[in-house]
Amino acid sequence: MYSERLLDHFQNPRNVGDLESPAVTVEVSNPACGDILRLAVRFEKEIAVAARYRVRGCTASIAAGSALTEWLTGKTRAEIAGLQTRVIEDAVGGLAAESKHAAVLCVDGVKQLLQRAKALQ
Repeated sequence: MYSERLLDHFQNPRNVGDLESPAVTVEVSNPACGDILRLAVRFEKEIAVAARYRVRGCTASIAAGSALTEWLTGKTRAEIAGLQTRVIEDAVGGLAAESKHAAVLCVDGVKQLLQRAKALQ
């Protein structure tokens, strides 16, 4: 049912936790499934130098959050703005139709994070 990469991210999640200020932190949820993603990124100039997350949700959302933080680190704001669900799906080795909401939650989190980061400038 789940890919090896997804299970690895679920069983060995990367970058779990919080970042202190001046990190930008947002929380997004999926009202349909109840999953909640808290995402924090610290930028230096235009580059994400650290990313952390916490998820309350299903296996796929926990794994997707882990993959998201790995993907974010080292990316510019412009690269981050181009995030699409397929990037997260590929990072976890694919998502079944009933789990695609996990990738959507990540993209929603990134969009909100970039909006908040812009507002704080």
